[in-house]
Formats: sequence, C-alpha cells, structure tokens
Amino acid sequence: MVAGLWQTQAAFAIGLMGVFIGWRGSIAKMTGFFDLAGSVRYLLYGIVSGMILASAVDRLILAGIVESSLNIASASVFALLIAFAESALVMFLMGRPRNVALRTSPPFGWTLGLGIGAMQASVLAWRLFGGELANSDYSGFSVISVAIALAIAGASCTGHAIPAAFQGSMILESKRFSPFLLAALGRACLTMSLVLSLYMPLILIAPIVAVAALWSSAHDHWLPSGLTPAARQVYRRTTRQSERHRAASASRTRGSLVKDESE
Repeated sequence: MVAGLWQTQAAFAIGLMGVFIGWRGSIAKMTGFFDLAGSVRYLLYGIVSGMILASAVDRLILAGIVESSLNIASASVFALLIAFAESALVMFLMGRPRNVALRTSPPFGWTLGLGIGAMQASVLAWRLFGGELANSDYSGFSVISVAIALAIAGASCTGHAIPAAFQGSMILESKRFSPFLLAALGRACLTMSLVLSLYMPLILIAPIVAVAALWSSAHDHWLPSGLTPAARQVYRRTTRQSERHRAASASRTRGSLVKDESE
C-alpha cells in the first residue's frame, strides 16, 4: 500500500523538522556573523539536489532491498557512488571563487547539507509510512513509525550538514581531495545506516553517536573557520557572555536583578 496524501505530507513535514533542528542548533546562533540570505539560498539548493539524491537512494538501494534483489555489498557500492556524487556537488558549490573569497563555504555547506538530509529523511519516512516494506515490523503509520521517522530526520539532516561544513572548511585551507574521500565515506555509512534503520531502528544509534562526537568540532572549528579572526573573536566572546547570562538567569532569586560580570 502506497502512502496516502496526508501520510506523504506528514513524511515531508518530519523531514523539514530536521532542518529546524540543524538550523536552530547552529546557524541561528550565528545570525549577524554570516550571510543569512545566502544560507537560505543554499538550503533551497540542498532541497532540490537532495530530492534527486534521495530518489537515487530509493530506486537503487531501498527498492532493491524491498524486492530482495540486492545484497548488502551491492547496496553499499550504490551508497558509495551516491555519496561520491553528493561530495562532488558540495565541493563544486563550496569551492566557487565567490564563496572562497567571502569565506562562506562552511556555513553554506551546513545549510546545503541540511536540505539534502531533509529530502533523504522525507523519502525514507514516506516509504516507512506506506506499509510496503517487506520484513519490517515497523512499516505503516503508527506512533512507533513516527518516532523512527523523527529520529531519522534528525540524524539525516545533521549527518549531511556536518561533512558539508567540513568540506567547506577544508576548501578554505586548500584541501579538497582527502576531505572529499572522507566525507564520501561518511555519507555512504550514513545512508546505509538510515536505510537499514527502517528494518532495525537500533542501527540509528550509530549515526546519532557519530553526529554527537563531531558536533563540537563542527561548531568550534569548521563553522567558525568561515569568520575572519576578528569576527571569530567577537563571536566566541558573544557566545561566552550568552552562556553566562543564561546561567545567571537560571540561578538567580526571583525578583532580583541579573548582574553582568563585565560591569
């Protein structure tokens, strides 16, 4: 049974929720330091290109698994080829002279990855809600399948954004080939994990742990590398002050003033 209209809408809404998570957790905190309009533009590029890449994952990998015509080795080869295509796209877009000159490759790569991940998560959620996955105990629209789709959306969006930001940061350091290979390998593993999680949700632990391990590197090194040294210093000082204000607000006695330590 193919997913109905409202189930399809739910699948794509869940995929876009992953964009919200990745945006609020990173780009929203850097508003004023990066070109917001450009970030939105590359998010749209990611959604368009992500739909093509997600269709390739669906047709070349997931359809073969459903029809039992594809083994894990062949599926991994297809996942690697799709990952190479995505890494090449990111390297081309983030390596454009204008992006390199303005040092916008890391944040634009992040939002590009968010769009690509959202579309991959949407297509996988659509398949999961459709009830046509053979040998899956979670196929169909239910509370459990919605929870799985939400986890896939979060892992997919941030999982595609991190290697894109990594590539963008390395491009600024004139390193392209080795980051291309590392990012492609990571994307291939992510794709296989997300596809197999439709049958065994516990597999999602692997990409979630990987995202958690690389999150600090992305926000402490790769994304800030798009800032000039002076802007990076201001950004870090602003971040520290915001953290102190939140801590002071949480610990203050109701009715008392929150004092700035710099006063």
